[in-house]
Amino acid sequence: MSKDFLEDGVAVDRRAFMAAVGGMGIAALAPSDGRAAPVQTKARVVVAGGGAAGLATAARLSRRLEGAEIIVVEPRAEHFYQPGFTLVGAGLKPAEYVTLKTADYLSSGAQWVQDRVAEFDPVANKVVTEKGTVLPYDFLVVTTGLVLDYGAVEGMERSLIGREGIASVYAGATAAAASWQALQGFMETGGVGLFGRPETEMKCAGAPIKQTFLADDHLRRAEMRSKTEVIYNAHSKTLFSVPPVNTKLLELFERQEFKINFSHVLTKIDPAKHIATYQTPTGPVELKWDFINLIPPMRAPAAVRNSPLPWQSGKFAADGWIEVDKKSLRHQRFPNVFGVGDINGVPKGKTAASVKWQTPVAVDHVVAAIGGKEGTAVYNGYTSCPLITKIGQAMLVEFDYENRMTPSFPFIDPLTEHWLPWVIKEKVLKATYTAMLRGLA
Repeated sequence: MSKDFLEDGVAVDRRAFMAAVGGMGIAALAPSDGRAAPVQTKARVVVAGGGAAGLATAARLSRRLEGAEIIVVEPRAEHFYQPGFTLVGAGLKPAEYVTLKTADYLSSGAQWVQDRVAEFDPVANKVVTEKGTVLPYDFLVVTTGLVLDYGAVEGMERSLIGREGIASVYAGATAAAASWQALQGFMETGGVGLFGRPETEMKCAGAPIKQTFLADDHLRRAEMRSKTEVIYNAHSKTLFSVPPVNTKLLELFERQEFKINFSHVLTKIDPAKHIATYQTPTGPVELKWDFINLIPPMRAPAAVRNSPLPWQSGKFAADGWIEVDKKSLRHQRFPNVFGVGDINGVPKGKTAASVKWQTPVAVDHVVAAIGGKEGTAVYNGYTSCPLITKIGQAMLVEFDYENRMTPSFPFIDPLTEHWLPWVIKEKVLKATYTAMLRGLA
């Protein structure tokens, strides 16, 4: 059999690895609910949001509770596999690859209210939907996700995605596909490509970097890299918050001949003139683009921001992230409220991988509270990012609240480009994700 020899002399058979990982969907990497008998209860649990966090939470609650009323409030019939947006935006997957149906992954033990929460009232223990439905609860799990604030970038509208050299994959499957069209145009004409990320907290902070590498790889394959300038406008003084990852990325950016502008925050675009304006420590700077990968500021939904749930002070207050204990994910002022996913005001955790690890922790504490006990599960801030550096290669970067590297596969150096992390990203993670939605990973 053909083998790939990795670090420290460890040999891994490619087909054997694919069979093993593909078969388990990396489910073994997720915390387990155990085999405890379901708790008998008449408690009413409202799950506010039916994205990845909401569906996974409802599925686990349904398995852990017997007799409970579990209500998922989610307006969309369509569900997006968001980790795939980068692949669609790079032309590696079609738009339908990321498009799923909420109904297919809603636990049979949960009720679906196809509406959006408009008001959170944790004092009265109720939420009110946009249609006026009042839903009282014994426990609330906030899983609303976040909103993309395109309006915070003057001159930007969602309708511009795919036009005027503007790419922005976060806005959905159609936007991701339109972003690929914009990149294809850049591959034909060359010129200046601008990349970067917003100053706010954001989902998958590694995505802007992946998109930069993927665009670079496409330009090289099209033999247009010599006719282009790739500029990454970092919002801070680093590329990545984890020091060893930042050091590695600086090396790779130099190797790929990317120009880096630090402390550049996008504030305005002129689509007709293709001019982007950045706020910098020395004042506004204008940069011309032929292609721009625009990632908008991200904030909590208005219903959350305007409620008592967000942090009242500190770095998470301005954008409305909810005030949960970073280990238990329990609200620090309303003990029957929990948060899972992007909405949480915690130092790490706005990725699908984080949802996989957060969900069993929050559910453990909800179930324990229903039974009159204290939960014991702890979320350590785990998040992961298969950092693609070219088509067919990536680094599997995993870390926790303390910026400690937490590799799941000891035979993979997390700071070495390799085919294994690429395979995990491109072939395995979607199966893991859908298993997570069903509460199985």
